[in-house]
Amino acid sequence: MFINCKGNLIDLSTPKVMGIINITPDSFFSGSRSTSEKEILQNAESMLNEGADFLDLGAYSSRPGADDIPVEEELNRMLPAVELILKNFPDALLSIDTFRSEVAAKSIDSGAAMINDISAGKLDENMLSVIAKYQVPYIMMHMKGTPQNMQSLNQYEDLVAEILLYFSERIKAARDIGINDIIIDPGFGFAKNIEQNYELFSKLELLKTIELPLLIGISRKSMIWKKLGISANEALNGTTALNAIALMKGAKILRVHDVKEAVECIKITAELTN
Repeated sequence: MFINCKGNLIDLSTPKVMGIINITPDSFFSGSRSTSEKEILQNAESMLNEGADFLDLGAYSSRPGADDIPVEEELNRMLPAVELILKNFPDALLSIDTFRSEVAAKSIDSGAAMINDISAGKLDENMLSVIAKYQVPYIMMHMKGTPQNMQSLNQYEDLVAEILLYFSERIKAARDIGINDIIIDPGFGFAKNIEQNYELFSKLELLKTIELPLLIGISRKSMIWKKLGISANEALNGTTALNAIALMKGAKILRVHDVKEAVECIKITAELTN
């Protein structure tokens, strides 16, 4: 199971770690926010030194109810960060967390290696054609609606069946336009309440039927800290516990705020799954 990042074939038979760098003032976990050049470089260097395979840059907060910002503002946050990181760490593989095709295209032109789209192309009709043009790996996530209204759209007759149908439709659309490398993300917390998140997690192995790499992003999310009666700042232990289970259920990429712990989690669970 390989993906092509800027000419490098990345073997996902060994799970990989994606470190989160939010270039936003309002992401849900304050520890991931990087709003100055110094913070961006410090976070990038720390994550790369701790073993991150990818860095995921987000300039638009997709937390529930977050403010919608103009594309120009997203670009003004994103592009300088891409250029800054690659100037200092030219071998870094950058993932761009955006649902906007213009941000995706300009970020790839600046050196980004892949696109992480919370809407799987449904919020921008040009996204799939941009991915096909540049032939970068494409992470497509399950979500309904937008970050502004998704929490009111969590009605399902059969949660996992509807997610599987969603991915079958989005994957076909991507394949039809010529996209090769696709990664799926079931979208924990996006149009799903806490009970639905755990139902989905308990049935995660059913997503293996899609036969594509699975990315799991549950790092410090409210499904952990609300369940434990703590805060996002205290949710690392719960994150690691769920990441270990996700790996044993087939996850190939862990998208996390805490790289060192995720790398250790992969090493330990590999001893159980080999």
